Amino acid sequence: MDFPAEQLQTFKAVIDAGTLERAARQLNITASAVSQRLKALEKRSGSVLFIRSRPIRTTGSGDVLLRLAREIQMLSTEAHRALGLDPTTDQVSRRTDLSIAVNADSLASWFAPVLDGLAAQDVMNCEILRHDQSHSTELLRSGQVMGAVTTKSTPVQGCSSVYLGTMRYRAMASPGFVDRWLAGADPETELALAPMVSFDRSDDLQRALRRRIVGGRAPEPPVEHFVPDSRVYVAAVAASLGWGMIPEIQDPRDGSLVCINQAWTSEVRLYWQRWKVPSHALDLLTGLVLDAAWTAGLRPER
Repeated sequence: MDFPAEQLQTFKAVIDAGTLERAARQLNITASAVSQRLKALEKRSGSVLFIRSRPIRTTGSGDVLLRLAREIQMLSTEAHRALGLDPTTDQVSRRTDLSIAVNADSLASWFAPVLDGLAAQDVMNCEILRHDQSHSTELLRSGQVMGAVTTKSTPVQGCSSVYLGTMRYRAMASPGFVDRWLAGADPETELALAPMVSFDRSDDLQRALRRRIVGGRAPEPPVEHFVPDSRVYVAAVAASLGWGMIPEIQDPRDGSLVCINQAWTSEVRLYWQRWKVPSHALDLLTGLVLDAAWTAGLRPER
């Protein structure tokens, strides 16, 4: 069974826009026409494809067709470019639209050269979604992104996976904070009581280290602050808000932070997963990501 391209692209437009009305304006058709195309696509697929929330969300079946719609649009754009055709419709862009997921610490450290490479090319529009590296494969699976920096080595179905390298984190704090909370007389008890800084509520680096060192002896959770910005996070630890796990690559090395204990480290292995579909733009982007990671010295196994 074939799915009409017009229906697929309308479905994609609705998911990207978040509402039927906004998608209708972008497609220059009525909201009623959008609704009719979606009903026809659902009837053809025999599945409910989306949930009418704000923004509209895909179902599991919708994820499958969303990915198909993105693949078709990407391949169509690249076919036009390869044939030297000048796109004349809104459905075919001059550039390939690519969306990728990258974790905050990577964005704040080794990923910057990728942006230089993007600025030097004229083949893609790239949307970067900041997403936790432990869960970014969910976006690949749903078709929301075509590539992702992730901790998952096993490729999502229809994707390839390559090892980028390892980000090493060290438990660090300001010298003043160490003097007050972590002087070293009883490291385990001190760590159990010391305030800590986490990125957000899904960030388990600090808690995992605390569990490893303290075990179940802590009487109660310590004060925990949340700072959801990688650069400001480092500044918050340097300001003595608490101790935190700092990527080696983000260590300011100016004396504002000191290592609490040389053994209190964690390593996060990173992988680049991308769709397997043949795409010049996706190949180019993959090369930029790999070069940036390797140039930053993430200790790749080459």
